Amino acid sequence: MNITIYSTTTCPYCKMLKNYLTEKGVAFEEKLTDQDQKIQEEMIAASNGFLGVPFTVVTKADGSKEHIIGFDKTKIDSIVG
Repeated sequence: MNITIYSTTTCPYCKMLKNYLTEKGVAFEEKLTDQDQKIQEEMIAASNGFLGVPFTVVTKADGSKEHIIGFDKTKIDSIVG
């Protein structure tokens, strides 16, 4: 499983999400949309135009992807355990 979090440097919900995953021992990659225009465009394409953060993409072993908008503990737990 590969987890990518699109976030900004000032987003409190992004920090909460990253802390939550770290506490659970779940590895993730963070991409800062406020630091790089290409990353922002990548997130917009992946999210079908959604502009809010955090936006998380979970790529499973079979290649399927789950998208999580915001800091949604219930959805996170249902996907990553």
